[in-house]
Amino acid sequence: MATIRRNLYVSSMEASQARSENLKQEANSYFKSGYFPQAIAVYTEAIEACPSAVLYANRAAAHLRTEAFGLAQSDSKKAIEIDPTYVKAYYRLGSSHAALGHYKDALKVFRTLVKLAPKDKDARLKYKQCDKEVKRAAFEAAIATEHTAPLSETINLESIIIPENYTGPRLGETITKEFVEEMVEYMKGQQIVAKQYVASILIQLKCILEKLPSLIELSTPPENYFTVCGDTHGQFYDLLNIFEVNGGRPCEERPYLFNGDFVDRGSFSVEVVLALFAYKVLYPNHMHLLRGNHETRNMNKIYGFDGEVKAKYDDTILDLFTEVFRLLPLCATINKKVVIMHGGLFQEEGVKLEQIKKISRNCEPPDSGLMSDILWSDPQPFPGRGPSKRGVGLAFGPDVTAKFLEDNGLELLVRSHEVKDEGYLQEHDVKLITVFSAPNYCDQMGNKGASIRFFEDCKPNFVQFEAVPHPPVKPMAYANNMGMFGQGGFY
Repeated sequence: MATIRRNLYVSSMEASQARSENLKQEANSYFKSGYFPQAIAVYTEAIEACPSAVLYANRAAAHLRTEAFGLAQSDSKKAIEIDPTYVKAYYRLGSSHAALGHYKDALKVFRTLVKLAPKDKDARLKYKQCDKEVKRAAFEAAIATEHTAPLSETINLESIIIPENYTGPRLGETITKEFVEEMVEYMKGQQIVAKQYVASILIQLKCILEKLPSLIELSTPPENYFTVCGDTHGQFYDLLNIFEVNGGRPCEERPYLFNGDFVDRGSFSVEVVLALFAYKVLYPNHMHLLRGNHETRNMNKIYGFDGEVKAKYDDTILDLFTEVFRLLPLCATINKKVVIMHGGLFQEEGVKLEQIKKISRNCEPPDSGLMSDILWSDPQPFPGRGPSKRGVGLAFGPDVTAKFLEDNGLELLVRSHEVKDEGYLQEHDVKLITVFSAPNYCDQMGNKGASIRFFEDCKPNFVQFEAVPHPPVKPMAYANNMGMFGQGGFY
């Protein structure tokens, strides 16, 4: 009998291992095709059939691709528990820390990795890169008490030479509708706007933004609608289509609000953000821009905007963009009925709009607190608060949404931050809407994009749209991600 039971056990184990291996190969195929949510689901099935360090590390890689850095850390640690010598698990653990800007934690992991794999050149490179970031942060902290005027206050625009062969629009003393429209069409043809004009737009915008509170109060136009858009992520040609499907480009009769994540991933981020910023300068009371978690220095380094700006311009323009990003408002209300923010709600109970309005935002986001939660949090379907899959912010339930709206006399929360198949999703007893405006995200997700029109009654009217063609430049073309997605390859 003992022999029979042992044989049955061995047979069962072999069947589980075979099923797990088949599922792993299926998940790997999904991953390589860019279908990361599907890959995560199948890796999970494989782990349930027969867990292994390889499966946990592979699922961690897929979590990294979806910015679920907290889940990536958890899976990487499980892989290391199973096999303390598994190199890829350390890569992905270190990458998940670095992706959140936690370079000290990443440095510890990569230090261990270098000891584990002393001949691995990539491991040494990651260690040196993280060590450089730690030292840079220490240096910046040491000189933080010294007053250094920001670049926008010291730069001499006239000293920036416009090339003789420049054929683009010319900026006069003020930004005009004609200049902005010519600039948009010029960029549509993959032409680079003169650096002097870009710097001028950024400096003018900074002067506008620094006068705004962290929460702006808006209202719908008389007998017309207010258009709210979600993430655009460097998809410039889809941005132009957003204007088309919503009745036209921004103007005094057609106000827009873009809810963060203008840049990164898509390789036309410069064009997206210049168009939005120029319209904001042209129509400061009718084009509204909120900050997303990608309007931050660390995310820009990883997901492409940093590299794109340096390729098309230089460090000077990048520094000016950083100054502007830090001054973008964090939240908005429409008709005192709808509240809009990029990520979501708070660890802290009883937060009032007045508290949000007073947030000191001219900085890189801290790891916790109101500002961090606004930029990073996500809804969950069950009540209460829970840990965030992203490793920062939180997951909040329908009861949290209902209480926040009730406490502030509001009817609806609109947020973005997550791709949705239909471009939007209504949750939390229809009191929360996620809107995402980057169709066929990263040229591979196949999702629709959406925007929301609000008339005076503030009932949402959804506009869906498909992706439009763009020049053959792949997403992440400018990314220098420091290996933030972990060492490549699967087993």
